Amino acid sequence: MSYITEEKIKELEKKAVAIRETIIHMLANAKSGHTAGPLGMADIFTLFYFHTLVHDPKNPLWEERDRLILSNGHIVPVRYATMAHAGYFPVEECMTLRKLGSRLQGHPEREKLPGMETTSGPLGSGLSQAAGIAYAARMDKKTFRTYCFMSDGEQQEGNTWEAIMFAGANKLANLTAVIDRNNIQITGTVEDTMPLEPFADKYRAFNWHVIEVDGHNMEEVADAVEQAKAVTEKPTCIIAYTIPGKGVKDIEHDYRWHGNPPGKGPSDKVPQEIQEEVFIKEIREAANS
Repeated sequence: MSYITEEKIKELEKKAVAIRETIIHMLANAKSGHTAGPLGMADIFTLFYFHTLVHDPKNPLWEERDRLILSNGHIVPVRYATMAHAGYFPVEECMTLRKLGSRLQGHPEREKLPGMETTSGPLGSGLSQAAGIAYAARMDKKTFRTYCFMSDGEQQEGNTWEAIMFAGANKLANLTAVIDRNNIQITGTVEDTMPLEPFADKYRAFNWHVIEVDGHNMEEVADAVEQAKAVTEKPTCIIAYTIPGKGVKDIEHDYRWHGNPPGKGPSDKVPQEIQEEVFIKEIREAANS
């Protein structure tokens, strides 16, 4: 059974293209920031903000809203872009990314931007925060759900595994982790740096329900989220296999784009002075192919 219509998927795919274009423009304008991760997670963020989450852009502190915790804060350009397109603030404000005094810093700051649930920077702390929120919600008999977006690279952090044990031991069924399994980090591939496999089995061993999906297949991700809601005795981990740099063929799967913006990235395929222009063109071509 699909929990999302084909018509809705087509609508979301168009929105994801616009969000990817905004990401490229804001990073090029900032002349710093991370490119590969935000592009790779654009489909999932689009699905969540325009289909999955219970939220209200006009009332970002609504008590009954779902909580979305971004643990790997360096990919926050995709969250800013998606929130802007969803109506939290004007899309034009995205061009203030990383500027002095901007609400949109290189890592999210909770007190600066309504709708941003936590401040993040050091990797590995997000799941602990999310587990605490989920645990408190259960104590208070709240019905909202807590989602924690994480990278695969930050699974190398010890604090992450403390949170995994805590959530599993306390059967936090109102908590869902979504892991961006793109297999890159700043120094190379995750499996070459610090292997995670057998990854899914590790979460299962700590009493988590695990679902593996194609992170660019919105129907699969939407169905996985609904399946998580039906699991009442344990937290759920959705491992989403994504392509870093998705939509820009010249940077897909290239770990060198983990922390480089258009205009300052590797120039062996596209000269730096035309990277912004070329990447926008490639995003549009990919959407029409």
